[in-house]
Amino acid sequence: MIISDQVGYPDTVDEVRRDLMEMAEISHGDFQSRLIPTMKREKILGIRVPNLRAYARKMGREDPKRAATFLDSLPHRYFDEDNLHAFFIEGIRDYDEAMRRTELFLPHIDNWATTDSFSPRVFRNHPKRVYQNIMRWMESEHVYTVRYGIGLLLSNYLDENFSLESMERVAGLDSDEYYIRMMVAWYFATALVKQRPAAMNVLEGEILDPWVHNKAIQKAIESRRIEEEMKSQLRGMKRKL
Repeated sequence: MIISDQVGYPDTVDEVRRDLMEMAEISHGDFQSRLIPTMKREKILGIRVPNLRAYARKMGREDPKRAATFLDSLPHRYFDEDNLHAFFIEGIRDYDEAMRRTELFLPHIDNWATTDSFSPRVFRNHPKRVYQNIMRWMESEHVYTVRYGIGLLLSNYLDENFSLESMERVAGLDSDEYYIRMMVAWYFATALVKQRPAAMNVLEGEILDPWVHNKAIQKAIESRRIEEEMKSQLRGMKRKL
């Protein structure tokens, strides 16, 4: 378990930031910036995800108190620091601590890439408990908290933990926010692979917003996991905007 220890907080944050700056690549930061148009370029150091994950694993294993001190330092200055925060949470093995840290972190996330980058492994061992939090997150007014909830339903609740209730909740989301609408589309594109009859009922019933409906079909057609016959059927189900 990563425990909390505020001692040495300023020094820890400065030391971690220096480490991150040494790993930064300007060209990679430029690339990341193009993928995240809602974020100012100066907030992105440009650290490759595998390197950042390796750094998080090493510190979490060798100096958990220092990792906890960094987790206590919200809000962070850089995008890469937020991602490091997410990766620290992923490594927490205690469910209650992982959930506590996730709840504290979600309101500070300000972009889709950080939202989509972390899913604590321990959450998979407690699907019913996490599900209740997901339902609450999906009622949030914070765009990326809602997106995070949908993303967990996509990754952890389309197989043995699937329920029609969860799909109905996603289908019933009414939002004008692009990053929520895109995640709903991704959810149904994935559901067409894993829970096809239920997903087809939603599409055939034209329950989704037309833009989301068409985007889900587009993503499904682009998928290698859906056969050509199904793709042909989906092309005929697109709606006029």
